[in-house]
Amino acid sequence: MGSCSSQAALIPDVDQILRETGFSQASLLRLYHRFQALDREEKGYLRSQRVDFAGFARVLAHFRPVDEEDATTRDPKQPEPLNSRMNKLRFAFQLYDLDRDGKISRNEMLQVLRLMVGVQVTDEQLESITDRTVQEADEDGDGAVSFMEFSKSLEKMNIEQKMSIRILK
Repeated sequence: MGSCSSQAALIPDVDQILRETGFSQASLLRLYHRFQALDREEKGYLRSQRVDFAGFARVLAHFRPVDEEDATTRDPKQPEPLNSRMNKLRFAFQLYDLDRDGKISRNEMLQVLRLMVGVQVTDEQLESITDRTVQEADEDGDGAVSFMEFSKSLEKMNIEQKMSIRILK
C-alpha cells in the first residue's frame, strides 16, 4: 500500500480541503475512502443532493473536536476554523432555518423536531416542546428565533463537545 501522501494526492482539491477543514492527511484519506464506499455508483457525489467529497469533508469538519493548541496558535488573518464554536452554532442554526430567512419560525422548529424524534413523541408533546423552546429563546417577541437569540440560548451549553465526533480528530 502506498504512502498516505501519495494516496491523498488522488483526492480532488486535496490541499484546499486540508486547509479549509483542518483534518490531517490521514483523517482526510479515511473520510475519502468512506465517501467512495457511500458513492456506490461512482458518480463523485452522494445521491440527489449532489454532495461531492469537498462538501462532505466540509460538513464533517464542523464535527471535528476542537484542538486547544490550534485555538491558541491560530493566525488571526486566517478564517475561523469550521469546527469553532461560532461555526458549529451557525451550522446547527442552518439546520433549523429551512427557508434561509435568518430566523427559525415555530413551524420550522416543529418540522425539524418532528424529523428528529419521529413517532416517539405525540404531536401535542412536540408542539408543547416547540412552543416552549421558541418562547424561551425569542427575546424580541417576534415569534421567531434569530441567530443571536439561538446563540444566546445555547451559551451555557458545551457546543464544542456536544457537536464533536472523536473519530474526526
